[in-house]
Amino acid sequence: MNRRTDFLVIGSGIAGLRAAVDLAQAGDVLLLTKADPTESNTGYAQGGIAAAVGDDDSPSLHYADTMAAGDGLCASEAVRILVGEGPRYVGELMAWGAGFDRDAQGRVALAREAAHSVRRVLHAADATGRELGRTLWVKARAASRLTVLNHMQAVALLVEDGRCAGVRYVSVADGPATGGEIRAGATLLATGGAGQVFSETTNPAVATGDGVCLAWHAGARVVDMEFVQFHPTALAVPGAARVLLSEALRGEGARLVNAADEAFVARDEPEGDLAPRDRVSRAILREARRTTQPVYLSLRHLDPDVVHARFPTASLACRSVGLDLARDRIPVGPAAHYLMGGVESDLWGRTTVPGLFAAGEVACTGVHGANRLASNSLLEGLVFGARAARAMTEPLASGRLAGPVREVAAAAPAPARRAAQPAGLREGVIRSLMWEMVGLERQGDSLQRAVDELAACQTALGRRNPATRTPADWRLLSLATVGRLIAAAALRRTESRGGHFRSDFPERDDIHWSAHIAERSLDQQS
Repeated sequence: MNRRTDFLVIGSGIAGLRAAVDLAQAGDVLLLTKADPTESNTGYAQGGIAAAVGDDDSPSLHYADTMAAGDGLCASEAVRILVGEGPRYVGELMAWGAGFDRDAQGRVALAREAAHSVRRVLHAADATGRELGRTLWVKARAASRLTVLNHMQAVALLVEDGRCAGVRYVSVADGPATGGEIRAGATLLATGGAGQVFSETTNPAVATGDGVCLAWHAGARVVDMEFVQFHPTALAVPGAARVLLSEALRGEGARLVNAADEAFVARDEPEGDLAPRDRVSRAILREARRTTQPVYLSLRHLDPDVVHARFPTASLACRSVGLDLARDRIPVGPAAHYLMGGVESDLWGRTTVPGLFAAGEVACTGVHGANRLASNSLLEGLVFGARAARAMTEPLASGRLAGPVREVAAAAPAPARRAAQPAGLREGVIRSLMWEMVGLERQGDSLQRAVDELAACQTALGRRNPATRTPADWRLLSLATVGRLIAAAALRRTESRGGHFRSDFPERDDIHWSAHIAERSLDQQS
């Protein structure tokens, strides 16, 4: 079915919903989501949303913490906007009915997480993302000019005369195949992250990097793809799904210990268990290798009733595998969590293709630099989703990241080798390859092998007739494309910084690498 609308929003997380709320006041909005409308990374965000609302806090202090976590690569103006406008938009959410936790005096309760110098994280128990999603859905669905298409996946952007004119989509629901085109005056990518590219991830099944894949194939630049954040504390029980155990647990006193019940992070990290996520993740990896034993999260020294009341989501996850969060040591390990890179965009969500906008995790404004500060992700979606909506109502233009960017020549497509023929392509192979070769620790030779394998997969998948591709084919294409972009970017950056660690180049190199690195599709370069 072919449709036409003023504004198209692809994705139903916090960035897409916040944009849709404002866009519905300016015209007809069509929101496209490939699963249930509530299924997004937003709903899985446990810890909370950071904003400088406390008496001992300020936007300047939040700015300093964000810049420090970003390891020398944050776009300073993007950070100023995030921390400066954040309190206003969080206050707006509260006015719309968001139920943040309160202290005994009725004030908003604030938690502390890693690399924050003060308590500044607003939360709704440990299901903050779900509460914010609920609040925004109530607000968005009240708009008479909003239409929602569920279980529909965007598979190609329509680019005409150098601008984005809409999208081609297919049904991913059971039943007869449907699809078509949606023509729009302006299109927003709010498709979230790409954690499913890795076999070990805290992300839901929908987080396959579709927006990055769509934008790249349409000629938009992607940037900082090497910077993937690995969360240190995912529940690590053999045979069970990896489930995020929020950083707020450590903020409230949980300890990382080894099999001998010894704290170990502080040996190498002065900030201990609340050091930035990349450093804690590598500390866990080192300790597991040293002892050949699991690493645990322990809350046994805390009041059990308080633990279960404050962290019901984590308690339930542990109980589902026969563990008591408050009384047992909980086995944990790193897992892919967040993509700092993405579709290059300016401070208003404009990408390098006029008519195409991006906001939230799919976008890269440079606000997170090389490593995102905990609980800045929901804030980013909120602030930049609103800003993108405003820009979408104005004359269309292209935009660039507000920081130094070098564009590199994309590698020529690799030939499809026998091992990568379509009959042999499997999702599990791609995801395992990414975890083993492009994960927490990287090395040049294995990165080159990953690039070669993924480029061959990408080429083989691209040869399939788009008209006969299944939803599984489109999913594989996203995984292979985004995986190749991550691996190639990691191979290029011969230093270690933030979420990108090269064992063969373990030091940060500001002389050669204090810039954002962008790539465009070879087919789209002039």
